[in-house]
Amino acid sequence: MSGRTGGETIVVRRVAGLALAAAAGAVLLTGCGLRDLRDDKGAGPAASPSVSETFAVKAPVPPGKPLDAQAKVQPVPSPDASDASAVARAWLATAYGYDTGYDNGPQDARLRALPYLTEEQANAERDYRSGAGSGWDWATWAEHRAWITLEITPDEDDQGPGGTSGASFLTFYVDGTAHGRDDWTGPGPRLTAVVKLTMAGPAGWRVASVIVTPAATPPRAVPTGPSSPSPSSTPAR
Repeated sequence: MSGRTGGETIVVRRVAGLALAAAAGAVLLTGCGLRDLRDDKGAGPAASPSVSETFAVKAPVPPGKPLDAQAKVQPVPSPDASDASAVARAWLATAYGYDTGYDNGPQDARLRALPYLTEEQANAERDYRSGAGSGWDWATWAEHRAWITLEITPDEDDQGPGGTSGASFLTFYVDGTAHGRDDWTGPGPRLTAVVKLTMAGPAGWRVASVIVTPAATPPRAVPTGPSSPSPSSTPAR
């Protein structure tokens, strides 16, 4: 009988000791300025900031759709479909006319240029997926929410394969400038493009393929606005 009583006494003392320790812990937490978690009983999860409070929402322009009036890139006039050079220029101006305030990557501008392509090339463009991402140049432009202005110059000494009644090969130099919405200015796309066009019946000339040779990246000038990441040798597609 005395052994059982002694065991029960030990259990009671241990339980009492645990209770005292828990109470003392609660007092210490409260004294240190920490919230007693027991106060949260019955409360739901803490509210978290909404995405709109943390990130700037881009304009809701689906890929391939025309930009709205708030975009900075200049609208491309409808070319004369019977003029192969005009159609090629219109494609280049649209395909490289980026506005990173709207576009998530270069492909968004390519999709806006689908009307100037042959049906086969347009389907290939719709199916294209970049495996390398948009590159550091795009990241720099996007940091400044930049848009691109372009100078498109024909190669007067074009030594290409020439053309026929149903096909035309034209070479253009493209020199772009990026303009940030924070007043930063930097280099844009720079490339040589050999454009093949084919006659698509009554629809006129359409771009069938383009071979692009990126120009050498020029030395960066002293920034005209906030600093930006280092340049990349990866050209924008």
